[in-house]
Amino acid sequence: MIRRLRVKFVCITMGLMAVMLLVIFGLVYHFTQSNLEEQSLSALKSAATTQNLFGRPISGGQDLGIPCFTLETGFMGEIIASGGDYYDLSDSQLMGEIYQAAVDSGARSGVLAQYNLRYYRVDSMAGTRFAFMDLSMETTTLNALVRNCAIIGVLSVAGLLCISILLAHWAVKPVEKAWQQQQQFVADASHELKTPLTVILTNAELLKSPEHTPEEKGRFADSILTMTQQMRGLVEGLLDLARADSGQMQGTMEPLDFSQLVEDALLPFEPLYFENGLTLKSRLEPGITVKGSAQHLRQVVEILLDNGQKYSTPGGTVTVQLARERRHALLTVETPGETLTPEQCRDIFRRFYRVDTARAMNHSYGLGLSIASQIMERHGGRIWAAGKDGINRFSVSLPEI
Repeated sequence: MIRRLRVKFVCITMGLMAVMLLVIFGLVYHFTQSNLEEQSLSALKSAATTQNLFGRPISGGQDLGIPCFTLETGFMGEIIASGGDYYDLSDSQLMGEIYQAAVDSGARSGVLAQYNLRYYRVDSMAGTRFAFMDLSMETTTLNALVRNCAIIGVLSVAGLLCISILLAHWAVKPVEKAWQQQQQFVADASHELKTPLTVILTNAELLKSPEHTPEEKGRFADSILTMTQQMRGLVEGLLDLARADSGQMQGTMEPLDFSQLVEDALLPFEPLYFENGLTLKSRLEPGITVKGSAQHLRQVVEILLDNGQKYSTPGGTVTVQLARERRHALLTVETPGETLTPEQCRDIFRRFYRVDTARAMNHSYGLGLSIASQIMERHGGRIWAAGKDGINRFSVSLPEI
């Protein structure tokens, strides 16, 4: 599909460029031809109307530097030709045929294709005079223009083809990345759902078996309930990601007290940390205000606190700090544990990525930080991670108002 999209992009681009080049070259050819014709007619008119004191032309316009000749009838009906510096006017029969052809045309100006001549007619009391000019110069100029345009067109098309191919790769790259992410997302989601579904199916079959005691069936039912809750959490996470991807995350963007929001989010986690043998400390600077959705910013804080209680070293202390830094609200959550490598700090925000795969059965699906990253992007902030000396720090930065 991506390859077809690239080919389609190149074809559309080249088609548009070809049409533009044809239009440009066509206009250049048209205006050049019109300009040459206008110059020729102006020169012919000058040659045909230039007379001496006796009403005769002055050398057919040769004194004007114009490569043309004139034909007119004398008192005895003979054809008088002038302008022999550029043309051989000694063939009286040919001159008569050219003159008659111009008369028969009945037009003031035009082209005698059989003689490759352009003419202009002037009527006066002395008679009718025609000025003629050879079309070879115009034809040569136009042919050279066509040849040059063809060469430029071929080179332009070749260059544009290379540029279009590069642009196609550049333009389609985000689509290709999104497509690969979608395929990976579907594969990962299917894999995550497969395990709890298998457990549920196995326990359901065991429940139907009469060979097991009520106590064993109770354990089977508890296992089904646990897996169902795990699937529910996974599906809710997938829905959050889907809403974030489609830009349909609900929530009003309004000024709010971020300090109070973080403090409220900490309260339900204090007993949870206590039960898990962890210590939760906080240092929150009061009065920090940001603009955003209270629902989703609270969700970001809860994701970081939830990760803290899941991945901290037993008996460790998780520290939450909120402070102003360069007109931004900076929230950090420091958790003790195995130090994350720079690669893990980068990949940890990918969907379904888990540093410890053994956490998969502890309601950890590798979606929380990905959801937090989407929320921060929507709020114009950022989130990142860093690990050093057994402490992993997760930081959130939001513009303060």
